[in-house]
Amino acid sequence: MKRWSAGRMLALYGLSAVGWALVALGCLMVGSTGSIGWPDRAVLGFRLEPVLLASLVGAALAAAGVTYQALLANPLADPYLLGTSSGAMLASYLGTLPALTTISITGLLGQQAMAFLGGLLAVTTVLAIAGHRGRLEPVTLILVGVIVNSFCSAVFLLVNAVVKDPATPGGPLLFLVGGLQTNLQRWQMIASAVVAAAAWGMTAYLAGVLNVGSMEDAEAESLGVPINRLRWIGVGTASLMTAAAVAVSGPIGFVGLICPHLGRLFVGPDVRRLLPVATALGAILLCSADAAARKLASVGPVGTYLPVGVITSMLGGPFFLMLLLTRKPRA
Repeated sequence: MKRWSAGRMLALYGLSAVGWALVALGCLMVGSTGSIGWPDRAVLGFRLEPVLLASLVGAALAAAGVTYQALLANPLADPYLLGTSSGAMLASYLGTLPALTTISITGLLGQQAMAFLGGLLAVTTVLAIAGHRGRLEPVTLILVGVIVNSFCSAVFLLVNAVVKDPATPGGPLLFLVGGLQTNLQRWQMIASAVVAAAAWGMTAYLAGVLNVGSMEDAEAESLGVPINRLRWIGVGTASLMTAAAVAVSGPIGFVGLICPHLGRLFVGPDVRRLLPVATALGAILLCSADAAARKLASVGPVGTYLPVGVITSMLGGPFFLMLLLTRKPRA
């Protein structure tokens, strides 16, 4: 892969940021009453918060998707593959149950912190089981992730069936499809942004060596890259980004699957160039989904604000099938 000059890389980062900023400004002009236009000062704050939150979540999920697909050598890898979403969903839901809110530590942490810890606990379990021999094999990692995902989802459905009464106004649907949470305090959003930004910075630092993730272990190590250590660090960093996103949005699917593939259409597979483009595309996609949800709320047959997870799933389902059907078999 040809290495770009520092000037071209800076230009790429700048164009990615400008592209996101233009779309974000456009999304600020879409209101839930069907009106389109720049909001006045009283309304601007109400629209700015979900746009920034959508940008944070979309960017984190897209960057995590780039990392997973590179390290696992699997174009169908997704940020939620290793159980982060189901673990966060389960912990967040359990934290809202009356039987547990009486526990001081649960009430002190809050729903977002419970989701963050649940996502990290699920990923830690996957890494501990898959890497019990000291090495992380992509196939084993994926299989264990699927098992942990299924187990957490089953526990969620079991608890919900026993409790029978939804613990939150949004009901179980909020935990299943995900959506931007408007009841967050500012420190919660800042905490998620700081964690995601720190993890993204580590990913950008590793972007050059992430390109060897698709190689055989022996081939990568012959190039001087400790592939096993890279997998541990890369998967941990991507999982941290995913947990930070899920903590403030729930399990919003397909963003981390779609955006890396769209980014490759523009700049190719080199992770150094793909990371900023996919990050911007993730922020753009979720901003646009939030604006579409606000616009649809004013349409008669819909009449309600749809969780953005519903919209991304409607887009991601056909994209996923198209990806499967057009994927070329290996020789």
